[in-house]
Formats: sequence, structure tokens, C-alpha cells
Amino acid sequence: MKVLTIGGGPAATTLGSIIKRYRPSIDVLILERERFPRDHIGESLLPVVCTVLDEMGCWDKMEAANFPVKIGATYRWGITDDLWDFSFLPFGQFEEQPRPAKFAGQRTRTAFQVDRSVYDKILLDHAAELGCRVREEAKVVEVMREGDRVTGVRLDNGTTETADFYVDCSGNVGLLRRAMEVPIECPTKLQNVAFYDYFQNADWGVHLGIGGTRIQIMSLGYGWVWFIPISETRTSCGLVVPVEYYKASGMSPEELFLKAIYEEPRIAGFLRTATREHKFTTTKDWSFLADRLTGENWALCGECAGFADPILSAGLTLAHSGARQLAYVLIGMDRKSHDPEWLKQFYNDTQRTRIRQHIRFADFWYTQNKHFTELKENVSKIAADIGLELTADEAFQWIGTGGFANDNLLIPQVGEYNVSALKWIAQKFTGNEVSWAIGKNNIFRLNLEGAKREKVPIMMDGRIYEQECYTRNGKILPIFGLYELMVRVLHVETRSDGIDRALTGALQVNPEPLTMFHLCLHILESLIEEGWVQASYREGIPLLPYQTDVESDGFHSNRDPETAMS
Repeated sequence: MKVLTIGGGPAATTLGSIIKRYRPSIDVLILERERFPRDHIGESLLPVVCTVLDEMGCWDKMEAANFPVKIGATYRWGITDDLWDFSFLPFGQFEEQPRPAKFAGQRTRTAFQVDRSVYDKILLDHAAELGCRVREEAKVVEVMREGDRVTGVRLDNGTTETADFYVDCSGNVGLLRRAMEVPIECPTKLQNVAFYDYFQNADWGVHLGIGGTRIQIMSLGYGWVWFIPISETRTSCGLVVPVEYYKASGMSPEELFLKAIYEEPRIAGFLRTATREHKFTTTKDWSFLADRLTGENWALCGECAGFADPILSAGLTLAHSGARQLAYVLIGMDRKSHDPEWLKQFYNDTQRTRIRQHIRFADFWYTQNKHFTELKENVSKIAADIGLELTADEAFQWIGTGGFANDNLLIPQVGEYNVSALKWIAQKFTGNEVSWAIGKNNIFRLNLEGAKREKVPIMMDGRIYEQECYTRNGKILPIFGLYELMVRVLHVETRSDGIDRALTGALQVNPEPLTMFHLCLHILESLIEEGWVQASYREGIPLLPYQTDVESDGFHSNRDPETAMS
């Protein structure tokens, strides 16, 4: 089998590396129009990316590059002027450790902030080392097709390349997507532009051990500013504003950018000793989603498949995780171990759900930010279009519309945020208390009426395993891992005290029984929300021992002494 990718960014190199690690007999050709290194935005990673990097065999190379360790983010966003933090590790638990470090312990729960000129080059070279054929400055100018089948690609030097399977990794260019006439939808009125530049020797603002820091996201009346340390000396700084606001401002992109970063006092303070690189760039950040991600012998991967506003730092997460999944699909197709249409459909459905959920979540972030005083009309249009006049409970329900298990078949979450984090955000942004169904009910009955028992592919260690699940109205109830444990318990226990005893007994051999117990309660909460469990209250039965602190280890008011300045 021969696989050809149009583009050589993180989606293409992840795809190629995973394929070559587990199925080296597959021929992978990566065609990249530019010569690396080159700058690119999308520098802030989430922890799931590091798990993929480790599977690719690339973690040690990234760690050796000495990128800052990301332990979270500091925000000025929502209904308060106070700073608040999103942390991957509980506050104060980041330990100073020598670098380079191994992918173990606390480093499995952190991420990187990366200089994309370095990061993407490492990925491309790594793919080549594993056996991918990499050609830089190889610009594809035409995708040839017959019906829904790609027959080849023509390069700017006049040559033609053919393959058995073609993958569009060309970013927002969407070269193959356009050639195959795949429509896109814009499920939001959120249409932003980003202006950015790089600075040398800025103050990091927050120093947490060796290499540890947080990115900074600060709201303005007309948009928001990012501040991302990406090396020991280099910082990425940018402004995101609605395109309508930029056009009406009467200012050039660079004028508006400089105005923003120097009128935001916190960011201006970090930049007071910095030297600007004068690599000013403008890019369009319009959220969209392709109608389909696969065809007869082709697929879309990375940003060309869909894009969500960068407020959630999801770009590289979607690219790496989607490319990993597509790599397994192609490995399965080459081995002829599973129905290729089943595999492609699963990739199409799960990736489209993930992208759509990120777009919806970003809409919620924008409509619930009181700081956008100059964008009230723009934000009102978004809210009116999607009906976002919500209470905290309604907001939580709306965020999870796509299904808490659809994004991750092991843990209930949306856009890398677990159930507890989503409830905290809904409460923080709306100013209203959000309730927990498991906190006011004590009878829980499994409801599988109308559900179908189907199989989904689980992809790990280079193999695809078929696992059963229940499906109903587009929602998935997995029957493996902690979900399986929760379902098994609910088949025999309906009372909270019985559920408590059963879970405690089943998890006592787990190395982290308390953590797993609370994850099971998160699963139960999501099952109630999606109708898999019917909850009620009966006098005389205790409630489940759940945690609903207003502030949690992951989301809390800013506590760093270095950030006391406002």
C-alpha cells in the first residue's frame, strides 16, 4: 500500500510516523510545499498531544528541544476581572525535575509550548528517520480525480505522483478537499482574524520550577491577547478580533496589534524589556467543518477537515489525535483485518463530532465573556443564532450535546475538559450555581430502551480491537474500561449506598482507587445527562460522596505570587 500526504505539518508527520512504527511495509510519501523550518501559529499544546508524541517515539526529541513545560493557563475571561487558572496538575504539585525528563509521572499530565519552526522540523525529520519519503519544496498544484476517486497529484515541476490512498494535510488551503468539492459548513457566526509577532527576552511572568509556565490569555474590550513562551528566549504574542471589528477600526492590522498588546497592562509588563522580531503575520481564524472527511481512496486530516477558534488551544490536539486515528485506519485497511468502510466511517464520525464540539464550546466562551464591551452586538449575534441565553445547568447540557463519550471513549469529556471542569466553567461564566444530578439523587436505574448494541474500534499498540457499545440518538455508551464497570454495577445496584460499596470494592486493587472512583462518578453524571440512567430521590438513603467544590485542583482563582500585578 502506498499513502501520499499533501502537506508535511504535524498531521502528516503523525500519520506517517504511526504508520511506519506499526506497519513499516506501507510506503508513505510526504509532499511539503515549503522548506522547513518555518514559523507557524498554534504553539500551545494540551497533554493528550504528548501521549501521541510518545507513541510516535518522538517524546525524547521534543523534550531535548527544551520547550517550556506547560502546566496550564492564566485567564482574564468571563464575568470577573480577577485572574483564574486552568491547571493540568493540582496547584503547587509541579515538582522541579532535571531536564530532559522521561515521559513518566507528572510529565504525562503536562504539555509543551512550542516554537513551531523547531517543533514541525523535528516531526518531519522524525518521520523521515522512520522511513517516510519526505520531499520538501514539492508543491501540489492539481489533484486529479475520477468521480470520488483520486487518481494522482501534479506538482509544480510538472511531475505526477500516484498512490493507493491520498490524505489532505494541507491546512486551511484544503487542496484535496476543494478538488473533491467537499462542502464546508460554518456552524457559528464567530469569524475572527489573528495578528501576531514574536519577541525575544520577554518576562515569562510565571516561573514554576525548571521550564514550567502557563500561557496567558487576557480579554480586551474588542478581542483577546495571547502570550505564549515558546523557548528559553522567544515568546509568541498575538491578538484575536472579529473580522468585522478590524474592518471598522480604520487601523492597519499591525497598528491594531500593537495597540492591543501595549494597552493590556499585564502583557505590556511582560514585554517591557523584550525585543520584537518584526515577523508580523496575519491569518484567518474562521471556524468551519467539512461535510465529510473520507472518500473512496482519500481522507481529510488536520485543519483542512475543520477548524475551531484558538481560544481552547485545540488545533494541534485535533491534528495529532485525528492523524493517529487515521493512521490506524490505514494500517487496518492494509492488513485487511477489518471492514475499511467501518473504519473510515468511525474516523469521519468521531473527528467531525470533536471538531463540532470544540466550535460549540468556543461559542460559549465568547458569548459568556463580559469583557467584550465593544463586541456586544457581535457576541449577541452568536448567542441569538444558537440560543445561548443559558443558566449554568443549561450551559452544561448544551456543551455536552455531542455526547460526553463521543470525544473520548475512556473518559467523559468535551474538548479535553472533564465533567467537573465543564461544570466549573458553566458556573464561573454564568455566575449561577450548577447542580450535580448525583448530588441530589440516590436511586439510579440503567435505561437501555431503544439502544442498539454495536461495535466500535479501539486503537492501541498498533492493533484495532472491536469493542461493544450501546448507541442511541447519536450517543455512545462504551462497554469497556470504567464505563463497563459502571454499567456492570448499575445492572445489580440501584441505590447510592450499594453503588458506593460496589465501586469501592472493585477499585481497591487499582493504584489510584480514589481518582478512579471519582472518574466513575463523572461517568455516572454523564450517563444521567444523556438519558442512559434515570435518577430519582428516596428518603432515608445517603447521597454519593461526590466532590463539587466551587474551586477545584484544575480550575481556581489565580494563586501565583508572581501574578499579583493586574
